[in-house]
Amino acid sequence: MTSYEDIDFSPIQGFADDEVVTHSRVRDIRLPSGKVLSLVTLDNGRDHTRPNTLGPGTLTELGETLDALKARAAAGEVQAVGITGKQYILAAGADLSDISRVGSKDDARLIAQLGHHVLGRLSELGVPSFAFVNGLALGGGLEIALNSTYRTVDASAAAIALPEVFLGIIPGWGGAYLLPNLIGIENALEVVISNPLKQNRMLKPQQAFDYGIVDAIFPAANYLEDSLRWADGVLGGTVKVERKHEPGKIERLTKWPIAIKVARGMLESKIGTVPTSPYAALELLDKAKSGTKAEGFAREDDTLADLVTGDQFAASMYAFDLVQKRAKRPVGAPDKALAKKVGKVGIVGAGLMASQFALLFVRKLQVPVLITDLDQTRVDKGIAYIHDEIAKLETKGRLDGDTANRLRALVTGTTDKSLYADCDFVIEAVFEEIGVKQQVFGEIEQIVAADAVLATNTSSLSVEEIGAKLAHPERLVGFHFFNPVAVMPLIEIVKTPRTADAALSTAFVVAKNLGKNAVLTADAPGFVVNRLLAKVMGEAARAVYEGTPVAAVERAFAPLGLPMGPFQLIDLVGWKVAAHVQDTMVSAFPERFYANENFHALAELPEVVEKDKGGRVTGWTKAAEKVLKPAVGSTPASPDEILSRVQEGLAQEIRLMLDEGVVPEVQDIDLCLILGAGWPFIDGGASPYLDREGASERVFGDTFHHPPIRGIAS
Repeated sequence: MTSYEDIDFSPIQGFADDEVVTHSRVRDIRLPSGKVLSLVTLDNGRDHTRPNTLGPGTLTELGETLDALKARAAAGEVQAVGITGKQYILAAGADLSDISRVGSKDDARLIAQLGHHVLGRLSELGVPSFAFVNGLALGGGLEIALNSTYRTVDASAAAIALPEVFLGIIPGWGGAYLLPNLIGIENALEVVISNPLKQNRMLKPQQAFDYGIVDAIFPAANYLEDSLRWADGVLGGTVKVERKHEPGKIERLTKWPIAIKVARGMLESKIGTVPTSPYAALELLDKAKSGTKAEGFAREDDTLADLVTGDQFAASMYAFDLVQKRAKRPVGAPDKALAKKVGKVGIVGAGLMASQFALLFVRKLQVPVLITDLDQTRVDKGIAYIHDEIAKLETKGRLDGDTANRLRALVTGTTDKSLYADCDFVIEAVFEEIGVKQQVFGEIEQIVAADAVLATNTSSLSVEEIGAKLAHPERLVGFHFFNPVAVMPLIEIVKTPRTADAALSTAFVVAKNLGKNAVLTADAPGFVVNRLLAKVMGEAARAVYEGTPVAAVERAFAPLGLPMGPFQLIDLVGWKVAAHVQDTMVSAFPERFYANENFHALAELPEVVEKDKGGRVTGWTKAAEKVLKPAVGSTPASPDEILSRVQEGLAQEIRLMLDEGVVPEVQDIDLCLILGAGWPFIDGGASPYLDREGASERVFGDTFHHPPIRGIAS
């Protein structure tokens, strides 16, 4: 096996030309025992908004620093080495911009090998190494700690994770080998695979300690002092480090293969077989049960090189850039100085959606929130739901008692709409029907101040038509949430030809204060997400009514890589809602969208589909089969035909949306799909996927991206 010492890393040094180098600053600390610990502090010279990252320049400097410390240790000058980060941050992992610029598989392998070469030295210094995880530690940041002999964590650290699978790669600097051998296979599966696939879930410091990732946890107030004192105890033998999660021989022989088998079955059930990185990570975790560290690191090198040069990583980097940059600077948002200060929020309706709005607004804005409905019973039910949800947050420790009581006091409910008089922002969550919404806003407009902003949560109706009877339609905006409201990060902000910049600016500021990402869209049927999901669901329905079994339709859609099949999605959003959206889209574009009147009869049933334990749709209920029977044809479509139709339908619709100016650029469509529909990072949204699959060329003779977003040939 090739030694990292023998590798020429010069081909990738050019990647460091525009790198923000994280420097390795060294100072000696004399411990109470008299021993000397040489502490390396990683610091890129920027504030906490620009985390330390690990590019080639950073790794090269760190490697040189560790070599010098190894020599000093051999000379007896230091008895331990520590490594920590600037305030709040250890490191946010590899510099992804460097990795995405690799020109070949050989270069990608060199980046993996350089990380192993440098971080691996932390266990080869001749003296114990201590990682003091003082803040954010993601990917390579956590792998710094894993390569060290001992680890402590600051109890206030923001997040600890190995998120690579979320981005279409694997932990490639030791994580896939070292972690399972430190904390056992079941915990490692959770950290390396399960958490990244759960919307990139991170660990809190206490969880990292409970899992055995770190050996000690200390409060923020005296974190470094406590860690140094603890390290001195470890060196002197007065502190014993117990690693109760470290796997033994029995676990490796019995529990390990079983856990891998179960995990593989869960992956196939939950995400299908399209994503590459989760299965690659699973393979590495499986093989980590035996063999040497050098063999484990070599496997990581090869796997990372394969993934980094693949289509899924290229698409993931495109998606990552959208979410990290474009989402934070919404295109078309007016100057925030125009926004009206929102001191009180009104919500029309007290049903589940309205109650979710109220909970979100009161938690995030911490201003008075008023809900109304036609009868007091519904209002009381809505208030009770909000109070119960606040109590759950309090029980989980996410709210303290005083905050919970204050939030409960801020939410009030009534049937008296006159109390909207001092609201600055009023949003409706009433029945999805033009006349109902027009009536609601007609009443509210007579009550609120002249500069109050009115917002509709319509999912597909014309915002301009909703406001057609208003005396001041310029104050109306679309403010379309996605369900579940607390979780989904997107709000589509809809501008009509009459919407004033002040109202639009207020909507963007409110969305940001709610912790949401907002995308500006024109007032077009279905806006962005529902228009395209209606295409997906419509093609699924078309195939069923042609005579294709529902489970076969679900399987045909699997190559799209969506988090769930079309009928699983319909079952989640509600069959009545789906039927309404389909009708809206067919009414607007009858030649391009599919709907069937029989779908409404299905929507009236209490249960429509049968599902397996993983939530996948396996068939119709008997009641649904009875309703469907007279409407279903006898010419089932093949999986290839179904997939081709949905690919080409999406390509056509996205091209038309761009031509119509629904959004400025295709990036906004992909951003909406990623944030509002859970479209996978490994697709990059829809447009890169459609380019790669040839659907764009088949439909309009070109691609959305020039050049198409693809991986790098080896």
